[in-house]
Parts: sequence; structure tokens; C-alpha cells
Amino acid sequence: MAGDKDTLLSMGFDPARVEWALKATGNRGLQPAMDHILEHEGQAVPDLGGVSEQPAGRAPMDVDEDDEDAEALKSLGVLKGNAVEAKSIKCSLCGKVFKNTALANFHAEKSGHDQFEESTEEIKPLTEEEKKQRLEELREKMAEKRAKKAVEEAKEHKANEALRRKAGKDMNKIKEDMKLKEALKEAEAKKREKIEDAKAKAAIKAQIEADKKARAEKAAREKALRDGQPLPEASGSANPPRPAAVAAPTSGVAGKDFKETRLQIRLSTGGQPYTTTLSSDASLREVAEFLGGQLHTIDVDTVTLAQHFPRKVFARADFEKSLKELGLTPSAVLIATP
Repeated sequence: MAGDKDTLLSMGFDPARVEWALKATGNRGLQPAMDHILEHEGQAVPDLGGVSEQPAGRAPMDVDEDDEDAEALKSLGVLKGNAVEAKSIKCSLCGKVFKNTALANFHAEKSGHDQFEESTEEIKPLTEEEKKQRLEELREKMAEKRAKKAVEEAKEHKANEALRRKAGKDMNKIKEDMKLKEALKEAEAKKREKIEDAKAKAAIKAQIEADKKARAEKAAREKALRDGQPLPEASGSANPPRPAAVAAPTSGVAGKDFKETRLQIRLSTGGQPYTTTLSSDASLREVAEFLGGQLHTIDVDTVTLAQHFPRKVFARADFEKSLKELGLTPSAVLIATP
């Protein structure tokens, strides 16, 4: 009926469920339709083409007209002659009376009762006041269900948010730990590099002092020879250390396993020095090639490279040796002569 349908739609029910309820209850009124919607609210709406409309005023139950069934119905007092006046369905176990088979089936599913019978007992229709009360109860029940669902969704959202925040904190902690480890590693590498640089500088300084002392002793001996005086004794020992012997610490320091070598290359003709960092396994020729790339006046095949401390001019054969083999690691100053 149009009035019942409009009322149900105004209550906010889904139109498909309203159509299903009205068709399944045979348009017997607002109350049966509401009962149907309430009982089937958790079920999917079926294809309405397969739902047969029940005639109004009749309970949806087929009656077998066999004599044996008729006798049984007569004994129950629900069969008068050959006519069945079934107005309701009664549960034989608990005595509850239902308007139609849909309500009876719902009761059977919930209670587990499986014994039902037709009854001539007529369920009185609800008054307007009772309809309003049932409608209000239905609305309260639906509101309670929505509120409960909202609370559950809020709890689930809160739990998900807590998991998300925890995952974010864990990820940030991992990133911070990685940064700290990288910083410590870099600081340790710089510390080792400074120590090795200090050792190399100390070796160079010792070489300079040895050279000065050797030159002073040589000048003193030459002066004694010119003046006809006895030769002064060499300080320290009878065999003064030669520059090569002093240079050994530098070679020992530079010969360690340094992956890179920092070079400063100065031109004998003056000008701004050039700096570069090469692999310790790079050859001296690569140094000449680097300088040739900076200055077009430099010929890689004729340029001469030398070292002041210890004083050494590298031969052409040295150009094929690595910086590590030549004792130039971890850093060195070279003089280039075009």
C-alpha cells in the first residue's frame, strides 16, 4: 500500500528492503512490514522477482488435502469440513503465535524449536498507539545499534592510529640510529686520518732536521779542511745517518693501506698550486695526466715530477709505479717542471 510504503521510506529504510517487506508480507499493513525489515536487516535483499506475494488475510502455508492430513487437522480443531481457517502459526514447544511463516522461521532459527502447527488464533492488529510505540522502539533500537557501531569503529580507528604512530616512531628511531652510526664512523675515519697526517708531518720534519744537520756538519768539515784544522767528529755516531735512512719512517707511514692519496702539485715556474685526490693504486703517470688536463702547456711524456722532502726526482720508470709504491700516501707535495 502506498501509505505504508511512504511511512517506511520516511523512517529512513532502504527502498529495496521496503519493497521486499511489503511483497513478502502481502501488503498486510505497516506492522508486518516493519517486523520483516527488523528480522531481516542483516540479510542481503533477494531478487524480488523470486519472492511470491502472499495474499492478504491468509497465512502463507499450503494445506495438503489428503484425507490423512485432513483427519489430523480436524483432530487439532483447525479443519471444519474441507476448509482450513488458519490465521496464525503456533510453536508447539513454547506456545508463541506468529502471523506468518517468515516470523515462525526466524523464531526457529533463534530458538532451535522445530515443531509448529497452524492455529485459528487471530493476532489482533496493533492500535495506533501501539504502532507508534513499536515504531519508537524500532528507532531506538536502530539508534542504539548505530551508536554501538560508531563506538566500535572509534575503538578500531584509535587502535589503528596507535599502531601507525608506533610504526612511525620505530622507523624514526631506526633512521636516527643509522645517522648516529654513520656520524661515528665518519668521525673515527677523520680521527685516523688526522693521526696519520700528523705522523707523516713528523717524519717530514725529522727529515728536514736531518738534512740541516748533515749540511751543517758538511760545512764544518769543509771549513776545517780549508783551515788545516782537525776534522770535527760527526755527532751521534761514527756513521751519520743518510737521508735515505731518515726517509724510512715516511715510507713506512705512507706505505700503509690508504685507499686515497691527497696531492698538492706546484709548478717550478711558480703560480697557483693544484690539488687533487687520487686512488693510492693510481700511477704517477695519472698525476702527470691530471696536470696536463689542467695546463695545456704540460707534456705528459716530458714533464718532470720531484719531491722536496725527502729530496727525490722521479725517473720515467717511476711513472708506471703506484703512489703507494712510491711512498706518497696518504698525502704529498710534488714539484712539476714542464
